[in-house]
Amino acid sequence: MSGEDPGPLIRLFGLTGGRARPQGEAFDLVAIVTTAAEAGDPTDLIPEHRAVLALCRRPTPVADVAAHLRLPLNITRVILGDLRGEGLVTIDRPRPAAQTIDERIYREVLHGLRSL
Repeated sequence: MSGEDPGPLIRLFGLTGGRARPQGEAFDLVAIVTTAAEAGDPTDLIPEHRAVLALCRRPTPVADVAAHLRLPLNITRVILGDLRGEGLVTIDRPRPAAQTIDERIYREVLHGLRSL
């Protein structure tokens, strides 16, 4: 059986260097990943890193990055942690819904309520 493919586990182990946790501060599934402006298009990165940089030009949740890469979440987190450590991506907690509504909308709602 020496000619058999070792399978995806060996490849995943290689992607993370055997690490199961990302470097730096922990982040969850809904954290938002964004490619840093200075990331450019580094050709010396592995395909998975380049795929993340391309995907996250628009802010993208960690769970969506994992789905796009078709990799387990823990592997995706390690890859994202490495990219963050290199300054190629930022990983931010999502803003609560109350903070995403423009102040102008609040004023319009208040004005509408007053006119009732």
